[in-house]
Amino acid sequence: MDNDSAGNFEEASHPADGKVITELISEAALKNRVQELAALIREDALDREIVLLCILKGSFIFTADLARALTGKVTVEFLGVASYGDGTVSSGAVQITHDLTRSIEGRYVVLVEDIVDTGLTLSYLERVLNARRPAILKVCSLLVKPAGNSPVQPDYAGFEIGNEFVVGYGLDWAQRLRELPYIGSVEVNS
Repeated sequence: MDNDSAGNFEEASHPADGKVITELISEAALKNRVQELAALIREDALDREIVLLCILKGSFIFTADLARALTGKVTVEFLGVASYGDGTVSSGAVQITHDLTRSIEGRYVVLVEDIVDTGLTLSYLERVLNARRPAILKVCSLLVKPAGNSPVQPDYAGFEIGNEFVVGYGLDWAQRLRELPYIGSVEVNS
């Protein structure tokens, strides 16, 4: 979708409730960066099997594309966490909503996150997952907000963004707009 067609949703029943969504990162740019990230991850992992640990729900599309882009042995596990609820600001409390179904002990694990903002979720997950004794634990985040002053930084980062509230490519606004093929900024205060 080009920038001109990403624009204003005027339909009252649309989940954006008439808000303007501005395309920040195009579908093509996402596809290219996923390929680059997959190459970097595989280079570091060598010929080891990689466990992509998808953090639900926001990173499910990113994880699927990353899994397809990786060469060699790859498995995917899912971990559900919540810290935003239906709001646009983190609640500050991280809750596991769906735990792993298989052990990651002794495995090469890449935690796949949608966005690193304050680092609260990522810091919590690193503690929880390191206690499960993976051989290697790396973090790959699609988006990073440097303004969030996160004490934890991903090993692999897709794009740096500003302080916008973003949707699309798996990221949501009150569980909506995940299906957008690009990353867009929603003007939540207008």
